[in-house]
Amino acid sequence: MTFRAGCKREWVLNSSEADLAYTEQAFPECLSCPHRVEPEGGPPFCTLRPVGTPHPFAALAGLHLPE
Repeated sequence: MTFRAGCKREWVLNSSEADLAYTEQAFPECLSCPHRVEPEGGPPFCTLRPVGTPHPFAALAGLHLPE
């Protein structure tokens, strides 16, 4: 399966998981990447998603809440 990071880099990995955490942060832009997550008590990571999978919050983009 091919996984893609927020920076559009792709990795082919043998996994059936819906999301993977990329913790290596090996690229210079990783430190300022808007997709970087910095949880309390854990290492920073980027989420890798299978290519063609919508973002889990994509459905919220069309949500209209009454004021």
